[in-house]
Amino acid sequence: MARTARDELTDVAADAAIDQACRILRLPTIRDRHGEIAAAATRQQAGYKGFLVELLSVECDDREARRKARLVREAAFPRPKRIEDFDYAANPNVPAALIATLAKGTWVAAGQPCCLVGDSGTGKSHLLIGLGTAAAETGYRVKYTTAAALVNELVEAADDKTLSRTIARYGRVDLLCLDELGYLELDRRGAELLFQVFTEREERASIAIASNAAFSEWTSTFTDPRLCAAIVDRLTFDAHIINTGTDSYRLRTTQARHQATRT
Repeated sequence: MARTARDELTDVAADAAIDQACRILRLPTIRDRHGEIAAAATRQQAGYKGFLVELLSVECDDREARRKARLVREAAFPRPKRIEDFDYAANPNVPAALIATLAKGTWVAAGQPCCLVGDSGTGKSHLLIGLGTAAAETGYRVKYTTAAALVNELVEAADDKTLSRTIARYGRVDLLCLDELGYLELDRRGAELLFQVFTEREERASIAIASNAAFSEWTSTFTDPRLCAAIVDRLTFDAHIINTGTDSYRLRTTQARHQATRT
């Protein structure tokens, strides 16, 4: 049967009503795709409930995808890295089974630390960002920063008399990813401020760190022996400790590339 002008007007009015309702209810996927899904339901002779299930499912799926993307974005990672892209063949020191288990995020729920220790170019930052990304996509609030950037922020907060607020903000995230710990020597004030963040999170919320120095060498970063021992104690208690080794993947890749160009 041919559609009449009145039918077309009804469809236009219905589309306008759906659009307005979806904006009020904040259902952007249903607003964008209801026509497509309705047409598919008509072709498949789906019932009203089947159509409604499909409509709600696409909204839920897209909302979950947007939530994951938001949590990853708020973590402020410097570059995208995923655990699935880590080359275990290039660094057999890294235990693939343990990393796969950590990627599930139960250690974050338990408030356990994770320490990635090894020389530059061995994949520490890739693993740190990858595990942080996996945690964010699981639904945890994650924050990435370098040790130097965090100390500078804490010093500025202390000078501005907003230190308690800043430490509390870092205490609220489920996982703090702290990169480049041990690269620079920290003065006593900076080390003490960093220690306050660790104390705020102790046995309650997870910290993952990447360091190019073994724990025995951290006295070069934290020059007060007692403070150094206290920091190591907090970061290693009930921790997952992964040694990524000394063989730089980046260096070997560069050398191999140069060798290939010469031949």
